[in-house]
Amino acid sequence: MTFFNENPVTAADKTFYQLRKDIVEGDITAGAKLSETELSTKHAVSRAVVREAINRLESCHLVERKANVGARVVALTPEGLIELYQVRESLEGMAARLAATNMTEHEIAELQLLLDSHSDKVRTSANYYQEAGDVDFHYRIILGSKNNHLISMLLEGTYHLVRMYRVQLGMAGERVSTAFDEHKHIVQAITNRDPELAEMLMRRHILYSKNNIEQKLLKPNNDT
Repeated sequence: MTFFNENPVTAADKTFYQLRKDIVEGDITAGAKLSETELSTKHAVSRAVVREAINRLESCHLVERKANVGARVVALTPEGLIELYQVRESLEGMAARLAATNMTEHEIAELQLLLDSHSDKVRTSANYYQEAGDVDFHYRIILGSKNNHLISMLLEGTYHLVRMYRVQLGMAGERVSTAFDEHKHIVQAITNRDPELAEMLMRRHILYSKNNIEQKLLKPNNDT
């Protein structure tokens, strides 16, 4: 099962997917102003297409509009992180609880295979980057909840903003090996059909991730 349809049908789709990727991965920096004219020239599309893409990015919480300023990429701040991760901890904890009951044996086996494929990357790299969608551990568990309202809230509402924090600040350094170990423990709880433990471990995992990212966000201020 795949929630995202990432096959661009129109020029607006293609532009939206590319801009979303550039924002999440930091190629367009947090806080940057988005110029319809510049983006339409860069992507060889009309300003109307760029405007539609920006509107869709706003619905993903990756872009915000301010009076007399226009559209800007959201800033990554400690305050924004805390609010986002409070919601994430609660909802993804619930997803893990439901996944422990609702995932099929085949889906759990596929989740374990996904982690096995990640283990090689973790051993040989100081980075734990996961593409969006089926190769993302968290995405699989969200789908595994089988609760359509929860899936929609997470994947349509906060998923890409969470990825923006994770990709730019949370997937490198000392946190890599411990995050991977936490993933393994969550999968074991799901495999054992232990909803309470799966939720507790997921909530703890997200709290640790929040603390790690928060330290990185605060560090430049401490250095000045």
